[in-house]
Amino acid sequence: MTGLLSGVLPVVQTPLDEEERIDWDTLHEEVDWVLGHGARGVCAAMVSEWLRLTAGERLRYMRELVQAVAGRGAVVVSVGAESTREAIDYACAAEGCGCDAVMAIPPVSQRLPEPEVERYFAAIAQAVELPLVVQDASSYVGAALSVELMTRLLDRFGPEKILFKPEGSPLGPNVSALREATAGQARIFDGSGGIALVDTYRRGIAGTMPGAEVVWAVVGLWEALQQGDEQRVYRLSLPLGALVALQMQAGLDGFLQVEKYLLVKQGVFPSARCRRPVAWELDDETRAEVDRLFALLQQAAQQKQ
Repeated sequence: MTGLLSGVLPVVQTPLDEEERIDWDTLHEEVDWVLGHGARGVCAAMVSEWLRLTAGERLRYMRELVQAVAGRGAVVVSVGAESTREAIDYACAAEGCGCDAVMAIPPVSQRLPEPEVERYFAAIAQAVELPLVVQDASSYVGAALSVELMTRLLDRFGPEKILFKPEGSPLGPNVSALREATAGQARIFDGSGGIALVDTYRRGIAGTMPGAEVVWAVVGLWEALQQGDEQRVYRLSLPLGALVALQMQAGLDGFLQVEKYLLVKQGVFPSARCRRPVAWELDDETRAEVDRLFALLQQAAQQKQ
């Protein structure tokens, strides 16, 4: 099962209509678009506005993604919740509708003692047969997960069951620390949006879970890294990193606003609307810089040599 989970697995953005309802038809078109650009599957997670969806929307989202992918790649869905019971229910629903793996952040409403966080992840892992991606999203929400906690989960359940998406800073050294603590057994996914992909690739990651908006660039960068094409690696990674840096300065809403703007720019989404309330909205000067960096990234992607 974990063999499906490798390479570029973008986290899809959620298209919304004027009433902030999910536009399911456009979501299917987005899935076709990312798979057509070489993605190995799709994820639904934080930049899918997952924490702003209702329980019913999350459950339907799982089914829609499975239908849209239609066996062409892996489907990974976030099941993190504020209670273990709720997370288990989401995980069981994901397994029941045909998802290939689940991913979970720990509860974020309060800081929990480490044994409680470990019990939370263990309970999700025990509830389903699917692989569980343990996500540390502490770069923008929640608290960091220790290498010791992640190692204990791997030792208990094995590398086919427990995978990791560490996002806390410093990302590269954290990836190396987890790799060394698990004697290279941990299957680790980059969650930096692409800004640290070159560094984390060299540290032995199994794949990356960026946003969907420039999936063609991330796939190109991944292939260049696999081929050892250093010129193409840096030709793509430098404008990509600068673009992600603009998103990072405004946290989660920075990613959402820029990613949806670029999906509209490329004709994938009819609207860049985000579900409110939001902490930040894309201003004209940031938009102009996004346009300049996007043009540079397109030029880099079109250069084959």
